[in-house]
Amino acid sequence: MPFFLLAIIIELIVNAWRSAGVYRSNDAINSISAGMLDTTTGYFTKFLPLLAWGFVLENLALVDMQLGWFDLSARGVALWLTAFVAWDFFYYWFHRFSHEISILWAAHAVHHQSEEYNLSTALRQTSTSFLFGWIFYLPMFLAGFPLEVLVTVNAANLIYQFWVHTRLIGRLGPLEHVLMTPSHHRVHHAQNERYIDKNYGGVFIAWDRLFGSFEPESDDEPVVFGVRKPLASWNPFWANFQVYDYLWFDARRTRRWRDKLGIWFRRTGWRPPDVEARFPKRNADLDTFRKFDPLVGSGVTRYAVAQFVVAIAAVMWISELYLTQGLAAVVLPCIALWFLLYSLGMLNEGRAWARRLELVRLLVVVPALVIAFAATQHDLSGVAWLAAAIYVLGSTAWLVTVKLHNDKVILNQIETRVN
Repeated sequence: MPFFLLAIIIELIVNAWRSAGVYRSNDAINSISAGMLDTTTGYFTKFLPLLAWGFVLENLALVDMQLGWFDLSARGVALWLTAFVAWDFFYYWFHRFSHEISILWAAHAVHHQSEEYNLSTALRQTSTSFLFGWIFYLPMFLAGFPLEVLVTVNAANLIYQFWVHTRLIGRLGPLEHVLMTPSHHRVHHAQNERYIDKNYGGVFIAWDRLFGSFEPESDDEPVVFGVRKPLASWNPFWANFQVYDYLWFDARRTRRWRDKLGIWFRRTGWRPPDVEARFPKRNADLDTFRKFDPLVGSGVTRYAVAQFVVAIAAVMWISELYLTQGLAAVVLPCIALWFLLYSLGMLNEGRAWARRLELVRLLVVVPALVIAFAATQHDLSGVAWLAAAIYVLGSTAWLVTVKLHNDKVILNQIETRVN
């Protein structure tokens, strides 16, 4: 996480230096919030794929490929390289099917909802990938690749994909023929008809060239980022449930049982004919497309950014707490973090009741969770109690100040937009 955050800070500096305009605080907060939600809910869910993989490796593996971590023999190097390339091959098919099958898209859509494209977008991850994603990698465990090798190449694959989420790097010459580059991945995040559902590879672009899903970025058609059915929300929880909700809506209203079940596994975008007739939906028109960007005062924006810095620190503390003290220790801190992320989303949307919600969080939820955390698991030091009190009182005072000046700022912004 520190590496990712440092890279984002560098991109922010370059963005400001070039006046590139590739960041909006509300969008970046929402993207990283989705990543935080994925990380923290993952403490409670991501052991499930490991159980399945471990069972296959222990009981069904065809070959025993056990290997020492530092085996630099020809066999050792070949095994690591084969695993790295093979993982990317299976990632390609998982990624492709995640765009082509509705229930897989319901999870993956989270990553594509941002209407900006920067390194914060890379951290915009779904919290429900543990449901089906592990299935696509079973052949590697069935083949007998060691667990530590596969977990490592999975991490390497994901880390590689981080840096390609940027608009500040152009085409990279000969590398464009071999690797997934920022240019190729910008195409993948487009909602333009020409670009949609292209360039699925993680590290290598060869799979797309081989299986007919490659499309180069064209100077003649700038990429429009986002999805055809916009999220139109800064709520990271709704981001994870939006497409599931669409599918559930159609499944409940269609008359045929075949369609009630089939809609989850049909091609993305398919709807039962009877539901489509009664409840037609239109995708966004790119000719009139406008980014989701609710008007809020500059004071609200500054407050949200400051609170988000607190959230970043909290995520790193929670991860350390999980590693040192286990799952039970992070339950209450995770609940506190989730409440914060939801409240920030509502503030950035400019909801009329968002300030009241934030006051409830500061004056009720945070004190209650701190007291419960101290009572059930930890004896907090005097410094910790003092820091919590300063945080609650200081944030409350700031929030009250923001409320007093927000309406005037919004009126000024509206006048500017109209003019």
